[in-house]
Amino acid sequence: MFAIPLGDGAELRPLEPWQAEEFLAHMDRGRDYIGRYVGLPGITADLDSARAWLQAYADKTAADTGRLYGIRLEGRLVGGVLLRVFDTATGTCEAGCWLEPDAAGRGLVTRAVRVVIDWAIEARGMHRVEWLVAPENTASVNVARRLGMTREGLKHEDDPYRGVRQDTEIWSVLAPDWRAARASGVRDPAQLRPRSA
Repeated sequence: MFAIPLGDGAELRPLEPWQAEEFLAHMDRGRDYIGRYVGLPGITADLDSARAWLQAYADKTAADTGRLYGIRLEGRLVGGVLLRVFDTATGTCEAGCWLEPDAAGRGLVTRAVRVVIDWAIEARGMHRVEWLVAPENTASVNVARRLGMTREGLKHEDDPYRGVRQDTEIWSVLAPDWRAARASGVRDPAQLRPRSA
């Protein structure tokens, strides 16, 4: 199995069905924190549902329609990033993340998502990477900003989560902007765009 170093004792590795027990233990440690904005804790409530969710992503990987990676800190699973949507025909994918509270504030998600975006654009030829987030999820909004994504708009009350309709912000980065930022040594593609008056 491959591992990509993220720095500071962290690495990114595939997350697979045979790791369901470890994944469930991780989810139990962060269930309330993760579940504030992400439905993952609700659909992985026990070993069978955790295994089924991991298997669904293994199937997506096999079909080339999604990917799932775990973030490990000193060997312990503390979060993950995924390509929830991966459409090679349109060149569009959607990245997402989650993280245990004890691992928050270290830049792990930003570094992990940067690796995934690089792979999606450079290895797979994706043109557009999207990031969908509840406006109140400031940590996730800040990840989008640090990655140089552009806020494109707001879908009003499109997501019925825990019985309440939430808004969803749409952020994205396009391959030409991502590549230009990398070529210039700028980590934030938004810095290369002309500023409006």
